[in-house]
Amino acid sequence: MTSERHRQAALAAMPILFVALWSTGFIGAKFGLPHAEPFTFLFVRCVLTLMLLVPLILLMKADWPRGPRLWGHIAVSGLLVHGAYLGGVFYGIYQGMPAGLAALLVGLQPLLTAALAGPLLNERLGKVQWLGLVLGLAGIALVLGGKLDPGERLFQGFGIGALTSVLVALAGISVGTLYQKRFCTGMPLLSGTVVQYLSTSALVGFGALLFETREIEWTPTFMLTLGWLVLVLSISAILLLMALIRRGEASRVASLFYLVPPVTALEAWWLFDERLPPLSLAGMAIAIAGVVLVVRGRR
Repeated sequence: MTSERHRQAALAAMPILFVALWSTGFIGAKFGLPHAEPFTFLFVRCVLTLMLLVPLILLMKADWPRGPRLWGHIAVSGLLVHGAYLGGVFYGIYQGMPAGLAALLVGLQPLLTAALAGPLLNERLGKVQWLGLVLGLAGIALVLGGKLDPGERLFQGFGIGALTSVLVALAGISVGTLYQKRFCTGMPLLSGTVVQYLSTSALVGFGALLFETREIEWTPTFMLTLGWLVLVLSISAILLLMALIRRGEASRVASLFYLVPPVTALEAWWLFDERLPPLSLAGMAIAIAGVVLVVRGRR
């Protein structure tokens, strides 16, 4: 009985732990990007993650995905969940977008997931969810309106390229979550994650070769940040995400992401003194309320 209670407590703590770990990814990007370009940074991160995961799989004698079809689906989900998501977030922050705002934009994943779940997973939206979608979009409009800059750049501290890249990240994590839920249900957790990182490494490595100088400043700050992102984010948090996707509805897993923006905003304010104007703070509250309505309506 005691062991069952411990098991239930551990399962209940998984979402909370995931949110706490996931929010630090935006902070890690902010710490590390002054010392390496985004695709180069991500390529090194992916390679180090693979160097840790592959021996672990061999030691545990874990199963590999069965059949080339499943390998292909897992690789595609990796390109979306890791490649498009991480690449978009890192490039947006590298171009000057505040970590808290980047977290808020990709935190709209439940809204986009809900809109796409109908055609992909036969999940229909109710009136409350449609209201949530409208509120979410209105909130984001207020957030971006509060950041408008009448000067040379479109927004204060960043331009349209940063915004576009973070929106690509939002699309990648939303479509990737649905794609994995539909096509990768037989994915072994550890070896499937390796396949995902292999495809992601190819994508970001190609981006680094094509667009970057590939120079890295191996400072103590960069090495500590890289170690945190590899061990805590790329392994611990991603395995938690894969486990949550496997045992829950796509929409319920997506609901966790609405908790990330306020946590990240607090961390960014404490560590980097990042501040949002009152209009943007009001927009953040409205956007999060919209996400909550979508999630509650689905439940």
